[in-house]
Amino acid sequence: MRRLNDESGVGLVETLVAVAILGVTVSTLLAGVSTGAFGVATTGERVTAQNLARSQLEHTKDQPFQALPASYPTVTPPSGYDVDIDAAAIPGADGAIQEITVTVSRDGDTVETASDYKVDR
Repeated sequence: MRRLNDESGVGLVETLVAVAILGVTVSTLLAGVSTGAFGVATTGERVTAQNLARSQLEHTKDQPFQALPASYPTVTPPSGYDVDIDAAAIPGADGAIQEITVTVSRDGDTVETASDYKVDR
């Protein structure tokens, strides 16, 4: 005798629901991987700019002191990066100390700015 409500096998609706769940899961995972990759690239750019700014400050401090307007040499930046150095007098000082500001940019956008002092010794 045959049963009228035989539910053996997988129906079309169940298959479509399973495929939809898998599709949502895979797209969520891909979005997460994409966001992670963007974060890693941004962090890499930031770390490179910070190291470049520190290197430039140390390079500038190693150079002989110059009276203002000073023109200190720059380190060679990696491709796509630019380094700008600004030396400014400290108000109230006797001119033997300068504030050195290094600005690192990439593709025209400022990524990092660092400052330190240079003393005439």
